[in-house]
Amino acid sequence: MIEGGVMAQVKIEDVVDHLESYFTKALVDTMTNFAPGVPFNSKAVFDYFLKRVYQHCSVWEKVPDKSVKT
Repeated sequence: MIEGGVMAQVKIEDVVDHLESYFTKALVDTMTNFAPGVPFNSKAVFDYFLKRVYQHCSVWEKVPDKSVKT
């Protein structure tokens, strides 16, 4: 919790779904940078990424209020 404030909560699955195209592009970019010339399936990489995110995050995650604008 930040000083003097309440933490907002976000539903991780909804955030990831909303930003999926950006995350997919970022993961492809990362794979291409760190493993140039190595073929990979971008959908499989993203699916694995999602699996790991959902294993490490709660359904609702607290974030600083300053990170949420309504």
